Amino acid sequence: MNIPKITILLDQGYHPEHLTQELEKVYPQIMRKIKFERSTKPSTQEKAAQGKSGFVPAVARWVIERSNAWMGRCKILVKNFERTLSNATTKLNLCFVRLMLKRLAAS
Repeated sequence: MNIPKITILLDQGYHPEHLTQELEKVYPQIMRKIKFERSTKPSTQEKAAQGKSGFVPAVARWVIERSNAWMGRCKILVKNFERTLSNATTKLNLCFVRLMLKRLAAS
């Protein structure tokens, strides 16, 4: 397969070893190109140095969580009755196009 090597950052709730093991059973060629890592979680000392306490999002992970929250606002994606992956992908793209148009109209 002609795909570049990529690293996917995961939340602390995921287990990269287990995920890699299971995906290698299904996609062995692709899994040679993909590496999973847990995103860094700021320590208590790092939070104190920044003058923050409580929940502090990791920069790389926050992009994913924010995108998932935006998709949750699209009513068309609440229930997935699509029979093909291309139809589901189209609905997902439409959700982001709608979001982009709303943001452009506001500015």
